[in-house]
Amino acid sequence: MLRFAGLRASAGLASAASAPAAPRPPGLRLFLRAATMERPAAGEINSNQCESVLREEKVSGELKASTVDSLTDMPFATVDIRDDCGITDVPQMNSKRSKEKEGIKNDHIKKRKKALKDYQPNYFLSVPITNKKITAGIKVLQNAILQQDKRLAKAMVGDGSFHITLLVMQLLNEDEVNIGTDALLELKPFIEEILQGKHLTLPFQGIDTFQSQVGFVKLADGDHINTLTEIAETAKRTFQEKGILAGENRLFKPHLTFMKLSKAPMLRKKGVKKIAPELYEQFINHRFGEEILYQIDLCSMLKKKQSNGYYHCEASIVIGELESPSSAILRRYSKERPNGPSGKKPVGIQDIINEALHRERMELKSKVKQIKELLLKPETQAMIRKELFEGRVLNDGIHTDDADLSVTLL
Repeated sequence: MLRFAGLRASAGLASAASAPAAPRPPGLRLFLRAATMERPAAGEINSNQCESVLREEKVSGELKASTVDSLTDMPFATVDIRDDCGITDVPQMNSKRSKEKEGIKNDHIKKRKKALKDYQPNYFLSVPITNKKITAGIKVLQNAILQQDKRLAKAMVGDGSFHITLLVMQLLNEDEVNIGTDALLELKPFIEEILQGKHLTLPFQGIDTFQSQVGFVKLADGDHINTLTEIAETAKRTFQEKGILAGENRLFKPHLTFMKLSKAPMLRKKGVKKIAPELYEQFINHRFGEEILYQIDLCSMLKKKQSNGYYHCEASIVIGELESPSSAILRRYSKERPNGPSGKKPVGIQDIINEALHRERMELKSKVKQIKELLLKPETQAMIRKELFEGRVLNDGIHTDDADLSVTLL
């Protein structure tokens, strides 16, 4: 039947070609020729159209297959995109795992933020400034400022408190203070290694402020700033390796504070909101003198200051005693002994002695405190009164029954 239909179609085309053509308008010739060539016979399908349909289906199938394969190979093939595209056939295992990871990450961020939020430094490493030329010059500066504005008297730093802060830290209890003391003792050989037997001279020149709230004497430019910065970074690393929260986010900028408005909050109510530059303009390039780094102290910000005005000091290290016998032994000892497993130089003999003495002092202070507390108890005083003083008369004839033992014993 198909062959017969094909012969009929061929015969029809031949007869149409042999018949005389009617006259056509010139503009319709191309269109009619194309229509005559593409029009199929009645009840038949055009072979060109059939091939085109088959070709399109084949290409479409290949495109779909290649699209699926390429999407499967993409790194986000198993990502949960339900919210964006409404896809529900995503593996639930990966979704749960990603949520767990996200939860752990959020918890870590919260803990880190809480630790930073709770970080309130209460101790610091101090380089005391004791050169009388420097302290006298600062006193002249303070008096010159007070002559212009007497309201700033309470904003001035006291004579004995002049220092450079190397590092701030948080020590919450006696155990952490002891750890901080150990870290300070370990810091000494590292500092002496940085200095290589040389003195570190710190020249002070000029005045500046922090946001017009803190006035300080500047450290003059020079290589000594790099050396002091290296010491500060070493101190920060040493204390942090002990598990101590130490350091600040801002860059280390050594300075010698002589006044700060935060010491006198009432000044703001009196209209004093900043340190005016004209107050210290005559000292803007003044040379105050030089300080040699010889000591670093672990000081408390909150405990009562000493009688000389300096901060309460928990421990100290002395730097640069290269000519003393103990330092000579320490230097020879540190050269002869190899580095430890971590590559650090071991703590020297003098440092071990200082640490042992510190521990003995701490234990002795603790025992003395316990004895005082025991003696202040009423039952203890009653027992002492009964055993030693009851019924006895002193040489002057006065009985001790009514004596104030809290004063006598302590």
